[in-house]
Amino acid sequence: MDNIKRFNSFSEFYPYYLSEHSNSTCRRLHFIGTSLVILILAVAIAKGAWLLLWALPLAGYSFAWVGHFFFEKNRPATFQHPLYSLLGDFVMYRDMILGKVAF
Repeated sequence: MDNIKRFNSFSEFYPYYLSEHSNSTCRRLHFIGTSLVILILAVAIAKGAWLLLWALPLAGYSFAWVGHFFFEKNRPATFQHPLYSLLGDFVMYRDMILGKVAF
């Protein structure tokens, strides 16, 4: 039986995404990983160091998955909703900076 939740839009998905990130340590680890992704991307572009791009998924996912497996104790939404989850990570990052989502 198919247990994958279906979403018709990102705005429908995002509340689910946030519910999968209720643990503050998990959110903080996501924030660190996303910050590293942004930093690595900026350095790669600024210096033309394109080999650094291989580190983007490692930096982003390693922190996030530690947060999910050890603190949130759930499976990352990335496994079932990869594009929405990637977008959700950046939206949650922005919302944390703006104070809409707690650190």
